[in-house]
Amino acid sequence: MGEETMGVRIARLRRERGMTQADLANQMGVTDKAVSKWERDRSCPDLHSLPRLARALGVPVEELLPGENLTKQTAAPAAGGIVSIRRIAPLAGRAVAVAMGVAVAVLSRLGELSLVDGIQMVGIGLACLGLASLAEE
Repeated sequence: MGEETMGVRIARLRRERGMTQADLANQMGVTDKAVSKWERDRSCPDLHSLPRLARALGVPVEELLPGENLTKQTAAPAAGGIVSIRRIAPLAGRAVAVAMGVAVAVLSRLGELSLVDGIQMVGIGLACLGLASLAEE
């Protein structure tokens, strides 16, 4: 199933509220032809009119925009969804921490790492772990 476009979303929300294109156009101060173009994705509402359109349709502005709200979406990429930034941040922090640990171990074993560089890399890894744990709360 494809992603719902802004136009399709506007049309769906308008119909769910029992409004005609003319009703929405009157509330927005535009013509019904403009609303028709929005709904057919021939044009988009002006950026400054999005808050008024959202109020007319009784939704937050974010719900009008194409795509999914990242803070609400939790589907895994394998399932065709978008992973929430709240799930990515801790994972990325832990991944960087592990990478720094592996790099310190390998480079020190090869004799290619100074003490100062090793301490800095371990510090970066620990900082990432700390940020990851904060992001999980």
